[in-house]
Amino acid sequence: MLSWAITFLIIAIIAAVLGFGGIAGTAAGIAKILFVVFLVLFIVSFIMGRRPRG
Repeated sequence: MLSWAITFLIIAIIAAVLGFGGIAGTAAGIAKILFVVFLVLFIVSFIMGRRPRG
């Protein structure tokens, strides 16, 4: 998931440098969403992994 976010971030940076504003904005938005999803899943898995087994 994090690799996809980084990929879209790189696409957004390249598109912005080349002057494609719409594509850059869309790719940056997708990268933000994927990064937030990654963080939520990471935190949930971290908390679930730390629970004492009973």
